This record gives sequence, C-alpha cells and structure tokens, in this order.
Amino acid sequence: MTATAPTDAADQDVTHPSSSPARDIALVAAFAALISASAYIGAIPVGSAGVPITLQTLTVMVAGCILGPVRGFSAVTLYLALGAVGLPVFAEHSSGVGVFSGPSGGYLLAFPVAAAVGGFLVKYVARDRRTSALVVFFCSLAASVFVIHTFGITGMKLFFDVSWREAATYDMPFWIGDLVKTSLVAMIAAEVHRAFPQLLQRD
Repeated sequence: MTATAPTDAADQDVTHPSSSPARDIALVAAFAALISASAYIGAIPVGSAGVPITLQTLTVMVAGCILGPVRGFSAVTLYLALGAVGLPVFAEHSSGVGVFSGPSGGYLLAFPVAAAVGGFLVKYVARDRRTSALVVFFCSLAASVFVIHTFGITGMKLFFDVSWREAATYDMPFWIGDLVKTSLVAMIAAEVHRAFPQLLQRD
C-alpha cells in the first residue's frame, strides 16, 4: 500500500490541470493570439497623441488575472515578440521594433509588466477572494494605473518631448475606457476562477 502511494501522487500531479507544461504552453499561445486579435478591434486614434484605443488592455489584463504572473507575462511577451519580428499584430496592423519607440511604445512595453503585476496581486494578495469580481477589479486597476498609464505617459513624454503634465493630458482620454475594460476583466477572471479554482495552483 505504501509502495503505490507515490505512483498515485505522481499520477495526480501529471493529470492535474495546473501542473501540465503542455497545457501551460497552450494557454500562453492561446492568450497571445487573443491579444493579437484584440489589437484590431476598435483601433480608434484619440487625443492629441493619436494613440489608438483598442481592446488590448482588456485582453492583457485578462491574461494576467487568469493565468497568473508567470504565464500571463509569458503570453504578453510572446505577443510582443511576434510583433517585433514583423507579424502585423499591433494596432492598425503595424509591426516591427520601431513601434516600441513610437507614441504607443510605452504602453506596449508596459503590457507584460502589467500582466505580471495583476497576476501577482490576484494570486498572492486576493488568494481565495479571486472569485470576487470586486477584488479582481482592484487588482487589475492597480496594475493598469501604476504600470500601463505610468509607462504610457513616460513614453509619450519622451517621444513628443513635452512636459509630464502635457503627456498626462494625452493619456486622459483612455481612463474612462480603461475603467470599463477593467470591470470586464474583473467579471471574466472571477468567473473563470470560480469555475477552475485550481488554475493558479502552480504558475
């Protein structure tokens, strides 16, 4: 009986949804594809900077809040790598490393960090409360405010060579949309964690 116990434990580990490397790779690839698709939805330039509004922030934060810090970061990094090598997966069908030095470059560079921060907060701060949409909302909002908007403002300040105040005004049109998208992130992620409570057991 003691001889079969390690085998049973190993079998449980192999078949556990959160412990399969193949499943992790599939999730990372699937969310990278989802982020790529979301770049085409909307893509409406707004404000003086002309940076387009897309659903990227929605899918980036969904990736982080659902997959956790490591897999969320990996999915967004894979997305950026695909765009960097020439696939037209960025907003307005753009691609190449030059996009990172453009007006939206700060936002793009912020995405993997924001996914990691949001995922970290959901996994290690929210913990069992990650099935609450309100809790996930504040985890995602913190990552959006302190990472995405901070990086985005910095990128526009450097690109346009303007003051911090003026760069912040370029960023303001995105806030209302981001609050709506953060609400959607919270509802989606909370429902996923309610349905799959072991999803973040290993990340």
